[in-house]
Amino acid sequence: MIGNDIVDLSLAAIQSNWQRPGFLEKQFTKKERDCILNAADSFLQVWLFWSMKEAAYKCYTQQHQKRFFAPQKFECEMTSKNKGIVVFEEKTFYTTTVHNTFYCYTIAQETTIQESFFTAIGLPKTINKNLQQQLQKTTGVLAHTICQRKSSIGAPLYYFKEKQLTKSCSISHHGSYGAFVFTLQNEA
Repeated sequence: MIGNDIVDLSLAAIQSNWQRPGFLEKQFTKKERDCILNAADSFLQVWLFWSMKEAAYKCYTQQHQKRFFAPQKFECEMTSKNKGIVVFEEKTFYTTTVHNTFYCYTIAQETTIQESFFTAIGLPKTINKNLQQQLQKTTGVLAHTICQRKSSIGAPLYYFKEKQLTKSCSISHHGSYGAFVFTLQNEA
């Protein structure tokens, strides 16, 4: 399974007061809070951890088909500048994060073995169209014949007629940015 999350950093700066009393305590573990408060850029560290948690959550919920809100139970740790792990109930998710002055974007997978995946960042309004165009490139199925269906928890899956094309798919949007990531369904 695969999950993603994107944070528009300009919008986060306007809409979220992460420094308000109780915010960090409700969202982050003590270890994460210490890392945030000691970071050279605490604002960026908050949203980096948040995107890691969200991406891992999306990965987990696709597999277990249940939704819940428990960000503090997903504990993040950076292993390098753009790689990290998120642990939840003894499950480990491996993350890769790209960030710049505009956004923070994370992809999470359950394994360090890189399953082939396809991802893109763009405008929120064009993400579904771009995803279908990428599916056309990778599967040969014409984009206009590909349809999206939602799983029982609302995760997107893409089909051509009754044939499932995506094994796992995650779409994220925030402010001026949208992103998708998917893996292809294995052929039987």
